[in-house]
Amino acid sequence: MKFTAQQIADILEGDVVGNPNEEVSRLSKIEEGEKGSLTFLSNPKYNHFLYTTNSSIAIVNKTFKPDKEIHTTLIKVNNAYESFSKLLEFYNEAKNNKTGREVPNFIANSAKIGANEYIGAFAYLGKNVTIGDNVKIYPNSYIGDNTVIGDNCVIFSGVKIYSETIIGNNCKIHSGAIIGADGFGFAPNENGEYKAIPQIGNVIIEDNVDIGSASTIDRATLGSTIIRKGVKLDNQIQVAHNVEIGKNTVIASQTGIAGSTKIGKNCMIGGQVGFAGHLIVGNNVKILAQAGISKNIKDNEIVNGTPAFKVQDFNKSYVYFKNLPKIITKVNNIEKELNAQKSTINE
Repeated sequence: MKFTAQQIADILEGDVVGNPNEEVSRLSKIEEGEKGSLTFLSNPKYNHFLYTTNSSIAIVNKTFKPDKEIHTTLIKVNNAYESFSKLLEFYNEAKNNKTGREVPNFIANSAKIGANEYIGAFAYLGKNVTIGDNVKIYPNSYIGDNTVIGDNCVIFSGVKIYSETIIGNNCKIHSGAIIGADGFGFAPNENGEYKAIPQIGNVIIEDNVDIGSASTIDRATLGSTIIRKGVKLDNQIQVAHNVEIGKNTVIASQTGIAGSTKIGKNCMIGGQVGFAGHLIVGNNVKILAQAGISKNIKDNEIVNGTPAFKVQDFNKSYVYFKNLPKIITKVNNIEKELNAQKSTINE
């Protein structure tokens, strides 16, 4: 896929300085640029690379004034960083703008599919599946019976979506994610053996949700596991049965959330955080990486540690912890002095 400097300038509402017919087909860092690549310059400390780069086209700020000869075609814009980000979005959309149906695939006769779809090879769509407009389902994905997927969603290769799942509009689910597997529900019998409790609920994912690779969201025992609007989940996150995550909450990799815990809106949760079950976490909460959450958290709190507590108290405690060897030495010295004084008195 090739673009000329003039085509790119038209997209970015910029001005070409150099050859408007210069073509590029890939993106690069300015210091690693090669012929046929496009780069950008926004940080002045990288200015010197512009005079040596082999990139064919560079996006720069309109305020940029070279102090030596440049061999690269320039596209001048108001904000080079924002323009390059816009171009990345455009490039990504163009690259992934697949339509049609590859074969082989399996689509149940009762499935309903909207306009402008893409269904990759070896995809499976079960009975009574409903797919909205502009949905892309990449190869080797599984969509279980009675699943509903809204408009403009992207289901990447190898995603498994179990039956009865409901997914809103503008969602993106990355490769290897599993949505709607059974929750971890087992009950011991009189022999000490564990018997599975049927998990007959479902998963509801609202609009504008992103779910990272290899993340798992379990179906509810009864009712629904719910991911609210705008939630962003990193890779390798475990969301257990009947969990609810409030809108616009973001969670980093390897976090695990036990069953029936409710997390509020606009929370920021670091990587490798562990949540016990049946907790309530308020709105606007920030949880630092590797914290262990074993009790409810009120709105607007920032917590750290295992078990987690307020970050201000954690930081104070950590200072004492770091100095613990010195403190112990002082205590031992004081004890020796006291013992020496006792010996003197006794004599």
